[in-house]
Amino acid sequence: MQAVKEKLQDMNAMRKVKAEAKAEEKAEKDLAKARMDIAHEVRLAKEAEAAMDLHVTKAGERAEKEIEKHTSTGQAASMETANGPIYTATETHRMDHH
Repeated sequence: MQAVKEKLQDMNAMRKVKAEAKAEEKAEKDLAKARMDIAHEVRLAKEAEAAMDLHVTKAGERAEKEIEKHTSTGQAASMETANGPIYTATETHRMDHH
């Protein structure tokens, strides 16, 4: 009878150890999955940031092109409006002798 009792105690102890090991394994798997999910989200964030930087750069380049277009063609007109008429050296010379 004592042998049966010991065997049952051993089986219960073994069941308890197995349950604890299984719970620990599950916790480790959950942690590993969480780490993988975080790594995935970080990768997506880095890709989105790179795409955003690219769009910002493209927008800046387009803005510079537009500014260049308007300054190169309208520079003399805008300067004339802001500072009065622009005269060349020959026009200034003719104005002095009139």
